[in-house]
Amino acid sequence: MDLMEAMRQRHSVRRYENRPLDEETARTLEELVAAVNAESGLHIQLVKDEPKAFASAMARYGHFSGVTNYFALIGKKGAALEEQCGYYGEKLVLEAQRLGLNTCWVALTFKKTPEAYEIAPGEKLSVVISLGYGATQGVPHRSKSPEALGSVDGVPDWFRAGVEAAALAPTAMNQQKFRFDYENGRVIARPGSGFYTKMDLGIAKYHFELGSGKGRELWQA
Repeated sequence: MDLMEAMRQRHSVRRYENRPLDEETARTLEELVAAVNAESGLHIQLVKDEPKAFASAMARYGHFSGVTNYFALIGKKGAALEEQCGYYGEKLVLEAQRLGLNTCWVALTFKKTPEAYEIAPGEKLSVVISLGYGATQGVPHRSKSPEALGSVDGVPDWFRAGVEAAALAPTAMNQQKFRFDYENGRVIARPGSGFYTKMDLGIAKYHFELGSGKGRELWQA
C-alpha cells in the first residue's frame, strides 16, 4: 500500500499477538529509524522483546496487552522536541502500517524502562509508540470536519486535500486541537492549548504534507 492508503487504514491498536518481529521486518524498521534520525537529529530507538514498559498497572489501565516492541521517541530537550517527535514518529507509524504492523501512540500509560534504550545527556524520552502484530486492526475514531480544522473556502484543492488528510491524524484524547489556515499562498499551522498539542500538530503536519502533495517548504516560519 502507499502512504495515503496506510493513513486511511491505520487505527490505534492496544492488544497484540504474542509474536516477535520477524528478522526482515525488524531490519527494515531499524533502517527506517536510522534514516529518520539522520534527517531530524532525533535519537529514536526501536525497542524489541521488552515487556516491562507495558506490564505496569498504568498499561493495564490503558487496556494494553501483549506489547513487547515499541519505538522510544527521544531527542534533545527544547521547545521543538514535541513537534519533531510527532512529525517523525508518524512517519514511522505509517511505514510500520505498510509493513503489516499495528501501532498506538502512548504518552502516559507505560512505564519508563531506562535500561531498554539510551538517553544521552541533554536528551529526554518524549513518548513511545507501541508496535507489533495487532490482535485486531483497531477501529476508526470520529474526526472533526475539515471546516473545523482549517479555512477550506476559496482555497486551492491541494490545501483542502491537506486538511482532509490532517483530519485522519491521531491526537491525544482524539482532541484534534490543531488548525491550518491559507494566507497569501502559504500555510500557517497552529497548535491548540493543552498537553501534547505540539506533538499532535507535528503528526497532523505530516498528514497534511501527504494529502496536499507538498513538502516541508510550505510551512510559514
